[in-house]
Amino acid sequence: MKLNKSTAVSTTQALLVPYDHRHVLRYHAWMEDPSIQAATASERLTLEEEYENQESWRASHDKLTFIICQPLPAKDTNRGAMSVVAGSADSPDRMVGDVNLFLYPHESDDENDDQVFVVGEVDIMIAGSKDRGKGVGRAVVSAFLHYICRNSDSILEEYNTNSDGGRNKAAPKLKMFMAKIKQDNSKSIALFRSLGFKQEGDVNYFGEVKFVFQDLDRISANVPEGYAEVAYTRPNDER
Repeated sequence: MKLNKSTAVSTTQALLVPYDHRHVLRYHAWMEDPSIQAATASERLTLEEEYENQESWRASHDKLTFIICQPLPAKDTNRGAMSVVAGSADSPDRMVGDVNLFLYPHESDDENDDQVFVVGEVDIMIAGSKDRGKGVGRAVVSAFLHYICRNSDSILEEYNTNSDGGRNKAAPKLKMFMAKIKQDNSKSIALFRSLGFKQEGDVNYFGEVKFVFQDLDRISANVPEGYAEVAYTRPNDER
């Protein structure tokens, strides 16, 4: 999505920045790891294909992506940093992983219901083992969900504009959040359960368990520690 092209999300435990061209090389190195490929159900791509993916994700109307970085230094957050400069706070050595939102039409049980609903699938990847088990994943998902709820009108407006530049007749509403997790990924399952997600159904054909969360007002009301949406600035020749 283009919505977050110039926005970063800062909390006490992580910094989320838009996925830019500058991040691809490091991201590609992560995805060379077979264990990460398996955990994210991803295929190995060439570096050129990874650059193409970054551009397509930015243009996509139904996918929102942030790169997870180490949190801003306390001196910056204490003085209320109003912007994040590309290349410093999100340098390769400060990158931790990524978090994504995928939007899908919700299949309503009522065929006569004029209201259009969408489901927001959330996934997160913490790349390095040294960054896992510290509560970063939970903090990131919490901040990401809060960002989505705060900006849901703008997100759904962009989603409602299809790839041909047209617009669906009915303005959609976000019905729920959903996460699909490999049944043996106990840490991810524990993470989403700790945030209030509930299992729906049994393990599917792909060995995944589906978790859902519908109390969107609760997410809006609970502000993550140090949460702030700040400007993300970059040189004019960078994407």
